[in-house]
Amino acid sequence: MLASFVSFLDGTVVNVALPAIADELGGPGAAGLALQQWVVDAYLITLGSFILVAGSLSDVYGRRRVLAIGLGGFALASVLCALAPTGPVLVLARALQGVAGALLVPSSLALIISTFEGEAQGRAIGRWTAWTGTAMIVGPFIGGGLVDLISWRWVFWINLPVVVLTLAMLRGVAASDTRTGRHIDVPGATLAAVGLAATVFGLIEAMWWMVAAGAALLAAFLWWERRSRDPMLPLHLFAARNFAWGNLATVGVYGALAFGGFILTLFLQQVAGYSATAAGVAQLPATLAMLSLSTWFGTLAARYGARWFMTAGPLVAGAGYLLMLSIDSDADYVTQVLPGLLVFGLGLAITVAPLTAAILGAVPSDDAGIASAVNNAVSRVAGLVVIALAGVVTGGVLDVLTFHRALLVTAALLVAGGVVSMLGIRDPSRGDRSTSTVTEAA
Repeated sequence: MLASFVSFLDGTVVNVALPAIADELGGPGAAGLALQQWVVDAYLITLGSFILVAGSLSDVYGRRRVLAIGLGGFALASVLCALAPTGPVLVLARALQGVAGALLVPSSLALIISTFEGEAQGRAIGRWTAWTGTAMIVGPFIGGGLVDLISWRWVFWINLPVVVLTLAMLRGVAASDTRTGRHIDVPGATLAAVGLAATVFGLIEAMWWMVAAGAALLAAFLWWERRSRDPMLPLHLFAARNFAWGNLATVGVYGALAFGGFILTLFLQQVAGYSATAAGVAQLPATLAMLSLSTWFGTLAARYGARWFMTAGPLVAGAGYLLMLSIDSDADYVTQVLPGLLVFGLGLAITVAPLTAAILGAVPSDDAGIASAVNNAVSRVAGLVVIALAGVVTGGVLDVLTFHRALLVTAALLVAGGVVSMLGIRDPSRGDRSTSTVTEAA
């Protein structure tokens, strides 16, 4: 949980620091917005690209070993971010941080999947999602305090004590089994990384020929994975219905989660005049809902099935963002911001643990590492692509009108995730919920 927490935290903790980073290292107008997008997306690009390779590494070389290496690399990259003298150096350091972060999530979740079964597994996944999902929301609160009280650079220094604590605890974890006879898919990793980077660069800079080139490389990646003897993205996993449809729902839900948090944090500071700390504190109610309810909903999903939780949760979360359409340039917290955040937090708590349980419950436990990696890659890629489109959605200008437009896009993504879940997810029979099996063929 700690290893995943620090990885998810760094995906959002910088959001409230973006205006301060742009003031010091960026430039005015569109140049500042581009730097803000790249500080977020450089991390997500490498994280989304290499998390698939990391899933294979954890299965081949052992989850404990890969987790330890990832933690050490994450600490070093965090130091580079904290010391970055220019915008390009910070973006490069964030990319390196994403590579290390990719090693953390698949190994940590695979340890949980291989340790627990049945309802105990549902509760464990619920606790994992509560804390890792909370990291994505509590990040602005932690980052805001550090930006206002000390410096934006401290949003990276705070990673070090968490890494040290996690490494100390990891010494008490038994070494996991490894798989022999497997190889790391270097061509696949290269095609995925370059294809994603080209696509996102083209979206941020409005270079559509670059977007087309990136899409072609990603198509080549899928072609290679289909013919590779040891692919980093085993396409046969998508033969499991809940795995395939669950990942499609993940695109909508996590794309909305990343984009909504990004745009709300910027609006509260740059338009409504909130301080970095106030913008972070404003989002705490959603965090509290995740902490208090995710374990419960994870247990309920293990008992009754995930389908209707995955359907209702995103719809409730989307309603929360629609409630925020009442926000104007003053953004009164009690009447305009808080109601939507409370409803959004409830919907997110209903969604996340059942979503994770449904996806990972659809594959054998031996494939937990790579299955977790695929799902996390899908969530991160969805987030980075939608954030890359922020300039298209807002027209490069953030005001009340464009903010409302972004809220509608966020709500639409959440509703799409709920509809996909209703149409595609199937609950196994009650007797099958204690085991992880490949269920229906797509």
